[in-house]
Amino acid sequence: MPPAFGIEQVQTSADQGEIRIHGSLRFAEAAPLWTELRRLETSAARGQTLNFEMSAVQRIDGGAMALLACLRAELQRRGVKSEFVAADAHVQRIIHLYGGDHAVARLKRRRPLGTLDQLGRATISILLEVKLVLAFFGQMVVAGAGVLRSPRSANWRELPATMERSGADAVPVILLINFLVGVAMAFQSAAQLKQFGANILVADLIGISICRELGPLMTAIVVCGRSGAAFAAELGFMQVNEEIDALRTMGFGPMRYLVLPRALALILVVPLLTLLADVAGVLGGLVVGVTSLDLTVRGYLNQTARVVSLWDISSGVIKSMVFAFAVALIACQQGLATSGGAEGVGRRTTSTVVITMFTLILVDAVTTVLFRMAGL
Repeated sequence: MPPAFGIEQVQTSADQGEIRIHGSLRFAEAAPLWTELRRLETSAARGQTLNFEMSAVQRIDGGAMALLACLRAELQRRGVKSEFVAADAHVQRIIHLYGGDHAVARLKRRRPLGTLDQLGRATISILLEVKLVLAFFGQMVVAGAGVLRSPRSANWRELPATMERSGADAVPVILLINFLVGVAMAFQSAAQLKQFGANILVADLIGISICRELGPLMTAIVVCGRSGAAFAAELGFMQVNEEIDALRTMGFGPMRYLVLPRALALILVVPLLTLLADVAGVLGGLVVGVTSLDLTVRGYLNQTARVVSLWDISSGVIKSMVFAFAVALIACQQGLATSGGAEGVGRRTTSTVVITMFTLILVDAVTTVLFRMAGL
């Protein structure tokens, strides 16, 4: 069956031609229509004018008009001027609907972002995250004040289980890591101390550095990797599964019911873990002192007790409480901000660990400087 349309190309002048279309243009005959249009399109040269003369078109549907608009756009991209001319009123409405009476804009290539653009976007993203964390901190303060007025409104039953998971279950890895840190630091300093005959000073080095800095910091890093990531994943899955919305519907605020018990659990157990970490780190230094520096156990421990003051231990405990709150704050905020299903949970968990690590280092540096400025 022959097609219900006809197409011919007429050259009206040296640089101008027409594609004259007549009959009915239907999407059912899209294949022969597109073949004929492409044949005529390839013969057009850059700088020419090739108009679609449509006075004899009796009927046109949306599919056929889409093919004509696509061909016209291709002609204009090649530098060939093209318009739809002499169309009846009903055909003109179809042309207008498909944008055939508007010039086709040239697509611009998207330039890659420059260094300053990337730096600016990263800065804005960081500032937005800081804003969200500060807003979440304000909500925690308000919720904490509400719990002080009405203690029964908090989910205290979850506190012991959270303390066990975050504290007791983390003891082996805390002891091992800090023991190895003490061993490594003692070995690194042993060669230098031997040159000056100051072997006993390894106890000073290990005791002060572990109690004031490395013990709290290494403990917080382990808690961040274990409990922080777990908090973010738990709350994230609850968020994407709409369990948080269900709690709100039943009248349970997620801040009092989920966030505060986790934050309080970390604030209670991390200082205890830090004290264990201090002991493990000192024992690591003791092993190296006895085996490599010819020190006695009594001499090493006496030197440690003489040098390490109560404030050295207390400052580490204070830092550990701040670290614990920072881990809980960021982990819960990231978890409740999760969206996008399992992939979103993974992204927020990764963000929790990265942001918390940076925050721990920053807080440690700030507190150390403040303590030194205060003469402590």
